[in-house]
Amino acid sequence: MDGESFFPEAFARRIEEQLGTRQARLLLDALDGDPVVSVRYNPYKTTSKPALEPVPWSRYGFYLPERPSFTLDPSLHGGAYYVQEASSMFLEAVFGAIADSGAPLRILDLCAAPGGKTTLLSSLAGPESLIVANEPVRARATVLSDNVRRWGIGNVVVTSADPARFAPFGHYFDLILVDAPCSGEGMFRKEEAAVTDWTEDTNAICANRQSEILTSAAKMLRPGGRLVYSTCTFSPVENEGVISDFLWRNPDFSVENRPAPDFSPGRPDWVEHPAPGLEHTFRLWPHKLRGEGHYAAVLKKAGDAPAAELPLEPAAKTPAELTQFCRQTGAALPEGKLLLFGQVAYLVPQELPEIKGLRVLRAGLELGQTMKNRFEPAHAWALWLKGLENSVSLAADAPELGQYLSGNVLPSGLRGWTLVRVDGLSLGWAKGDGTQLKNHYPKALRRPV
Repeated sequence: MDGESFFPEAFARRIEEQLGTRQARLLLDALDGDPVVSVRYNPYKTTSKPALEPVPWSRYGFYLPERPSFTLDPSLHGGAYYVQEASSMFLEAVFGAIADSGAPLRILDLCAAPGGKTTLLSSLAGPESLIVANEPVRARATVLSDNVRRWGIGNVVVTSADPARFAPFGHYFDLILVDAPCSGEGMFRKEEAAVTDWTEDTNAICANRQSEILTSAAKMLRPGGRLVYSTCTFSPVENEGVISDFLWRNPDFSVENRPAPDFSPGRPDWVEHPAPGLEHTFRLWPHKLRGEGHYAAVLKKAGDAPAAELPLEPAAKTPAELTQFCRQTGAALPEGKLLLFGQVAYLVPQELPEIKGLRVLRAGLELGQTMKNRFEPAHAWALWLKGLENSVSLAADAPELGQYLSGNVLPSGLRGWTLVRVDGLSLGWAKGDGTQLKNHYPKALRRPV
C-alpha cells in the first residue's frame, strides 16, 4: 500500500491484515483526511435545534461545516453546547433501552474526563438521576469539573480517585460507563500525539489497565445493571480481546444485543477463544460514518435485584447568609440537600450516599461561599439559573459583552447582585452600586477584548 508513511508501519500492516487491502486503504485515507467537527447542544439551555446536519445517532448532536473559533463564542462559555466528537455520542444509541423504565438512575462514569459523555449522560438520564463522574488523573479531573460546571447541572458529583477506591460502593450503581484509557488509534487524524506515541507494545499495556478497571467496575454494579465499555481504538486486543477475557472471568455478565444500525458489528474472529456475543458489540469506522474510530460494548449483569442502599450524606443546616441572599435576589434553587465543604455550599441530589474517602472536586451544584456576614454566589449557580429579577441582557454583538468577558466593569444603574446574560443565556455574576456593575466573571475564564 502506498502513502503509509504518516502511520506507524506496524499499525498499517495490522489494519491491512484485518480489513484487506481495499478496506484498509479506505480507512487510512479517512485517517489521513481532515477530522469531522461536531457539537452537542444543551437541552437544559437551548430550546430550538440548530439548522445544521444532525448526527444520526444523537438527537442533540450536529455537524459543523468547518471549525470556528470556539473560544470566542459566548454561547460555549454559557454552556449552550459542548464540542464533542460525533462517534463519542454513541451512548444515546443504546441508552434508551438501558433506561427503559424511566426511573432515576445511579450512574458512575469511571474515566470521565474531559466530560463529553458525562454531560451527555446528564441530558439522557434527567435531573432526578445521580451521576458520579470520576477521573483518576487530577489535572484531567479539573478540566472535567470545569466542563460540568459550564453545562449548568446540579446532579453530577465530580471525583478524582483510582477506580479501586470505589470498593465501598458495591452493587450500588445501575449503570457504569468505562470509557477506558486506550492507545487512541481511532483519534489518529485528530491528535498527532496519538500517532507519535504509538508502539507495538501500547495495545497490550493498555489492555492490562483496561481489564483492571473493568474488574473494579463489575463489583460496583447491581444485579441487572449495565456496564458500558468503550475505547477510541481499532485494536482487537483492547476491544474484543478485553471484553472476551472479562466475560470468561465473569460468567454473570453477558453482551446485550442492542440494535444500532449506524454502527458495524464487533469482530470475534479477530481474537483467540472469543466469548459468546462479541458480534453484538459495536465498531465505529471513520471510513464508514462521519466520526472518529470507536468501539463499544453493552454488558448486563445477571439477576434483577435493587441497588444496594448506602448511608446517605447528611444534609447541612442552611447558612443564614445564603437564606438572606435568596430572599434579597429571588434566586431559585434546584431540588436537593445542602452540603458544606468548609464555608462553600453545594446542593446535591437527595440520594447522594456518603462520599468519605474520595477526593471530591465538585459536589453537585456549587452555590457559593459564606463570607463575613454575607454570601458570595458561585459562577456555577449563575450558569444554572434561567433568570433573575436583577439581570442585564446583552446582545451577542454588543461591545459590552466583550467588556464583561474580559473582566471590565459595565455601566448600570442596578444595585446588588446581578445576573449577566447574552441572548437569553446566563453567563455569570456582577454586582452593582447604582452607577456600574463590578465584574465577577471568574478570572481564570477572562479573555482579552
